[in-house]
Amino acid sequence: MAIHTYLSLVPESLVLSMLPPAQFGTYLAVGTKKRSRGHSIYFNLKEGFSSDFFDLSRAAAHCTPHPDGKPKHTVYAAVYRVLEHVPLDALGSLWLVTYDGRVLELTASREVPALGGQYHLYQEICPVHPMVASTLAPDEFCRMMTDPGHAIHVPRICVADLELGELASDPLNGRADDLPYARIGHLRDALLELNERTGKHNKTVDRTPLPQFPYRVIRSGFYVGDTTGVLCYRFPIAEQLDRDHHDWWRSANV
Repeated sequence: MAIHTYLSLVPESLVLSMLPPAQFGTYLAVGTKKRSRGHSIYFNLKEGFSSDFFDLSRAAAHCTPHPDGKPKHTVYAAVYRVLEHVPLDALGSLWLVTYDGRVLELTASREVPALGGQYHLYQEICPVHPMVASTLAPDEFCRMMTDPGHAIHVPRICVADLELGELASDPLNGRADDLPYARIGHLRDALLELNERTGKHNKTVDRTPLPQFPYRVIRSGFYVGDTTGVLCYRFPIAEQLDRDHHDWWRSANV
């Protein structure tokens, strides 16, 4: 059986498995009683991935079929500092799994879309987790967060671009009826603190967000990058999800 390598973002880990990507996601969500039900987000790494940092040979030696012939589900190769040691060109598709194990595949692009509105809201997913309001586009945000010239930085980062609705252009008076975030007043204040003239581009909205966020608040998609570049994983619009991925979208909105 083929061995696949996955970079899980929730929680951060490097995992070998004999399950192909879609089956691996379903297993993570509902296939064991060892973890509570919940959605999962992970990359499948491209075939041939190798590393001097991870002991992949040891993990591969343990990734063998069970005595009854069933495939080995998971062998953990690392649970710490994983994203920073996996180069961008090794990342394959990004897989989003719902609470009941339905899986959506997003493919990578080097093209970053032009986003409307002056303000953005990012959920940092890995390796840090705050929710941050920003005036920076996704690629600019990733480069800034990974710039060694800044006092606070990380080697590589993955973020989700979240919906702001009318607050993206008018944080003071824009309607926020459809936004599911707690403390909308605090979110407005954070956006209003951003000021190009004073050079304040980012403001932390929540330092300890919930470990999982609803997929329905994703706006343009997911971005993973560093100072060398950014990969964009575009999230389909609601109409496309309802048409082409109806079961996944319905599950994601339960």
